[in-house]
Amino acid sequence: MGEKLRYRKNVWLSSVVDSSILRELSMNTKIVTKDYRCTLCKGGRLLCGRTRCPILVRLNSELKVAPLIDKLSIDGSAPGIFVGRIGWPYVFVGPLITPFHGDTSLLNTPELWQGKTIEEIVDFRSQLVRGKYRVHVKNVTEGKIVELTREIALSKISPETTAEFTKKPSRRLILDEDVQPIGPSAPLKDLDVGSIRTDQRIEKAFSDIDLKAAEAVIMLYKKGVVISRIQTAFSAGLLGIGKKRCFVPTRMSITAVDSIISQNLLEKVKSFPLINEFRVYEHTALDNRWIVLMIPEYWSYEQMEAWYPKTTWNPNGKSVWIISDWEGFKGRTTYALTGGCYYSTRLAICEGLVKEKRQATVITFREIHPGYIIPVGVWHTRESIREALKKEPSKFNKLEDALKYISTKLAIPLENWIKNTHLLRSIIFQRKLMDYLKLKI
Repeated sequence: MGEKLRYRKNVWLSSVVDSSILRELSMNTKIVTKDYRCTLCKGGRLLCGRTRCPILVRLNSELKVAPLIDKLSIDGSAPGIFVGRIGWPYVFVGPLITPFHGDTSLLNTPELWQGKTIEEIVDFRSQLVRGKYRVHVKNVTEGKIVELTREIALSKISPETTAEFTKKPSRRLILDEDVQPIGPSAPLKDLDVGSIRTDQRIEKAFSDIDLKAAEAVIMLYKKGVVISRIQTAFSAGLLGIGKKRCFVPTRMSITAVDSIISQNLLEKVKSFPLINEFRVYEHTALDNRWIVLMIPEYWSYEQMEAWYPKTTWNPNGKSVWIISDWEGFKGRTTYALTGGCYYSTRLAICEGLVKEKRQATVITFREIHPGYIIPVGVWHTRESIREALKKEPSKFNKLEDALKYISTKLAIPLENWIKNTHLLRSIIFQRKLMDYLKLKI
């Protein structure tokens, strides 16, 4: 069982945080950690091996907004909504509200977060107060709060919003490998939303009750709606056949939209001619290192991740943990072992190939180093691969030369990657039919 510690029990925090602020936070904030060393470390000795203390990073963000939300109502703008997954089919839905007015869309648009630090991203998420209203996923027209929540999802800008809660928003600073940074939350008592400036593209899809959800997603993508906005509309039950519309948990909607769009793009990719050389693309962000290898073969794809010890998914390990999953030309029918990142990566890759009207076998390498102290979401992978593909690649005539180059860019020896890959190992070691025919000739 995880050890649950409140601020008033963590005396060490008083040496880092002003005592008056600490008292103000203590009643509504909880630290949850599975690592007993946090109590011994006190945020300064870094016994966990991370480069910075995740608790203090999260706490510093909370302190900036805490005085503004320590009440039973909040008046500000709402840049988005959130749909939970616990208790499905009865889930919590509601707006993401900030205590600030004006355009706050940056706080809920990850496409704009490239180049931001982990601290800045945590700041963005900490400013969003999550209002919670329990509803059955199929009851997308149930009452005022549900209706206004969906109107916020339709809005092109962050509408002015007033929320009343049954109790003050509470914060959980969770240090756990399964939870991303989230802001405070509170049960909703009432909700009022000012004038809505509707995104006409989303409204058109919303008004078409005969348009299937997947078709609506593709239509919005083609019209230039950013993926995070499409995911919000999907989650809010704004898309699909009228009677079949329902709320979709935010986590699931993200992967669903990435999968739908990438699968649509992939059908185009498979019809294009092959690239003419071996290519290597590179990108680094938030102590993550990406390498994209493109091979002049028909479409197949493998995504590999290597988590260093003291990182989120490998917190107590003594060696690097490599995980991978793949698909051939015919695709796959099961959920990828590497999770949502598999689909967000595939989307970015297919975008790049469609733009060039080319086809390739693609293998991605991702090294996650200890500076990545808090997971920030699968958008990070999608946007990072997009950034990598914007750059001029290194080009090679032979796979051997491309792999030698890659070995100089990755900290983990190439042989360790090959031991944990299916597709790359097959390409390297399996003799093809054409090679056999050449030998016969």
